[in-house]
Amino acid sequence: MGNQHEITEDNIKKRQKETQELVIEKLKTTPIVQIVCEKVGISRATYYRWRKESKRFRDKTDKALREGSLLINDLAESQLISAIK
Repeated sequence: MGNQHEITEDNIKKRQKETQELVIEKLKTTPIVQIVCEKVGISRATYYRWRKESKRFRDKTDKALREGSLLINDLAESQLISAIK
């Protein structure tokens, strides 16, 4: 019985890690936490709990949010320049 519990716990940890990596990737193109959480199927509370519990996740999401914001800024700037022309 203990072995089955370990397998389930391992599966949960694996799924959580995969979901966290997906969150990080999506934040690079959509730097809005609420939208990313909806897309990957987690609550904002879960996202912020993960950030609180893991410095690695927090650092990676901070970096992804910066990258995503720069991307959005570049896209907006490009659109403005096109509109001006």
